[in-house]
Amino acid sequence: MTATAPADALAARLRAASSALAALGPSIEAGRPWPLHVVDHDAGPESEWGPTEVQAHVAEMLQYWRGEIARVLDGGPGPVPFGRLATDRVRVLTIERDRTLPPGELLERIEAATDRYARLLAGLGPAGLARRGVHPVRGELTIEEILERFVVGHAEEHVVQLGAALAPQRPDGPGPGT
Repeated sequence: MTATAPADALAARLRAASSALAALGPSIEAGRPWPLHVVDHDAGPESEWGPTEVQAHVAEMLQYWRGEIARVLDGGPGPVPFGRLATDRVRVLTIERDRTLPPGELLERIEAATDRYARLLAGLGPAGLARRGVHPVRGELTIEEILERFVVGHAEEHVVQLGAALAPQRPDGPGPGT
């Protein structure tokens, strides 16, 4: 089975986001140690996290949503329950644990997860992309919509977030106060 154009496009965008995160690696490394922030969703949004929290989150969320996509693909003919809320304790505790890992380790995890998505998407045709799941808040979504909302689009948002946060630290970026 060959991938469809939407699957190819999603895989390419995720690879681009992963590569962009890897390109930010030296700036993340140079800024160490980063202050740690409260990760619990009730205490503040993801937009307030530092680079290591964002890296830990991306690594965790890629793996988590890959499993949820597998759950939907493996499920019955009707929409399959999937997903979690931002307040999920396992999510919060995993990010809190992993944000203290070396940035290079987190980048390796992101790259490995991206490779897994590329293999999944290479074999996912139109019927697979159209499979439906039911999220506790967002309701019914297709695999393609799950990938866009929770994986690819979300990873791209964090690339922008990290790029903006690191701009003053990057040798090629603007200096402080500019």
